[in-house]
Amino acid sequence: MERELSPLDSFIGAFDQALRVVFGGPPVAERPNPAATLTEAPLDERERDHAGRLMRINHTGEICAQALYQGQALTARDPAVRERLQQSAREENDHLAWTAERVQELGGRLSYLNPFWYAGALAIGMAAGIAGDRWSLGFLAETERQVVEHLNGHLARLPAEDRKSLAIVEQMARDEASHATVAIESGAAELPAPIKALMRLSAKVMTTTTYWV
Repeated sequence: MERELSPLDSFIGAFDQALRVVFGGPPVAERPNPAATLTEAPLDERERDHAGRLMRINHTGEICAQALYQGQALTARDPAVRERLQQSAREENDHLAWTAERVQELGGRLSYLNPFWYAGALAIGMAAGIAGDRWSLGFLAETERQVVEHLNGHLARLPAEDRKSLAIVEQMARDEASHATVAIESGAAELPAPIKALMRLSAKVMTTTTYWV
């Protein structure tokens, strides 16, 4: 029989996951990298630097996604909702691996603030889960909608010749849209407008800061 996890077990598991995501080695993707078969474009130094910074933002976004899902799963009431959150986190892990690899290829670095962003996103995810599964799913759906908008913005800002970065971001956008749809179909509640606005503001702070740090 499968042993039921105690609160201490869940805490230890969450702490281990945090260490792996923030300080561990490169994550292993389950799906092939969408850019694996594409050739590297001859970007100039400015273009490579800009693309690397944008992909660093996307990597930090995936750090936050892992933390959000972890926090929501820890506080979810319905086992089915918890499983959906954990499944989405596994799919987001592919994004984490792809973006980390692309940042390295572009000669960039990951954000120094990733531990801070992870801790903040974990707390937000736990708060959303405590509010109830419908609100937690609503938070997930709205997060993914805003992420799709953000990724579409990056598609316009990335160098047109950088087909490798574009391929990764395009696949990420498709996956995020799918996660939002699943959350809505699972009974997500519509968040109040002030909450949506606050989410946009916090995302703006994160993306602007991470571009430089």
